Amino acid sequence: MPKRYYIGLPQWNHSDWGSSALSGPTAQSTLQRYASHFSSVEGNSTFYALPNATTIERWRQETPEHFRFCLKLPQQISHHLQLRHCQDELRGFIDCISPLQEKLGQLFIQLPARFGPDGLDTLRQFITQLPEGFSYTLEVRHPDFFAKGDAERALNRLLIERGINRTLFDTRALFALPRDDAATQDALQKKPRVPLHVIATGQTPMVRFISPLDYRSADPWLAPWVGKVASWLNEGRQPYLFFHTPDNRESPLLAEHFARELATECPDAQGLIPWVQTVQQQETLF
Repeated sequence: MPKRYYIGLPQWNHSDWGSSALSGPTAQSTLQRYASHFSSVEGNSTFYALPNATTIERWRQETPEHFRFCLKLPQQISHHLQLRHCQDELRGFIDCISPLQEKLGQLFIQLPARFGPDGLDTLRQFITQLPEGFSYTLEVRHPDFFAKGDAERALNRLLIERGINRTLFDTRALFALPRDDAATQDALQKKPRVPLHVIATGQTPMVRFISPLDYRSADPWLAPWVGKVASWLNEGRQPYLFFHTPDNRESPLLAEHFARELATECPDAQGLIPWVQTVQQQETLF
């Protein structure tokens, strides 16, 4: 039986993709072209504003049955209210996205770096109020949650008890190989520099991986993920994998590179549908 994983990028449209890795019929929308290759996407736009009903319906119609949206909870909930007194906002978010139904992958809770161990009781209360029938993943950024101490153990226990996935954001290659270009400097300012502790607290672990601009330079950090993802698949888990580069121009190629390596390790794994690059690039990826 094939092993299913979900793979994607932080966006489904980029000005440089239309004539390269994600080329396709001009009659297709950018989302349709993206979803013909990738099986998931980070829905970061919901962090800033909720889409209207027409947009949600278009997303549903333009994606195949196997596609999954991983939509981020609004910043009003996670950053401004910091999970307190936000039931109205949470209900508004759930009501907005519910028409996507079976195409919802994980609902992504990203907490700011200032949300630390003293907020664990608040987090526990918030989790108990989350609507059932959805899969959730949590990304934390406070240093104490990476110190292998009581705070991190308490966080992991809570997530395991509730079946919530701990998002693993791997920024090691980015910080190990810094460059002076504007895109890299912007990423270095915005992305968290925290240790990587690989743990699956739920059945659908989420990995976010960011490489330097030269995505192949990240191979020493990327290679161990091949074995880990294969191990998760063999355990019956269905991981979600999202690939970034500082400007995301070559993030499709980074994702494809990983999928190709995973196919060698785990031939029956299914996630990415390969493409052939244009003649101008003079390279076949598969």
